[in-house]
Amino acid sequence: MLSVHWRLAELWTIQQKRALSEDEQSEMNACLHYNAVFARKLAGLYNQSLLASMSKDTEWQHDICAQIDKLQKQGGVNAEFLDSW
Repeated sequence: MLSVHWRLAELWTIQQKRALSEDEQSEMNACLHYNAVFARKLAGLYNQSLLASMSKDTEWQHDICAQIDKLQKQGGVNAEFLDSW
């Protein structure tokens, strides 16, 4: 998990007990934005990998898979977890 996800979970939990302060709300919005950027980037790479597979371009697919692995490691995400979703 990215540290932003831990903070997002913390802010969500706080919000269940009380209203977030203006700074906390701003931080939560920043976390949600970063999460969306991360998810879009990962989804884009998965789509490119599928396209490379369909076009039988194994060199391109290996390159994309390396990018996916790098991004997942950055986020502390393992492939088994993502595949279960």
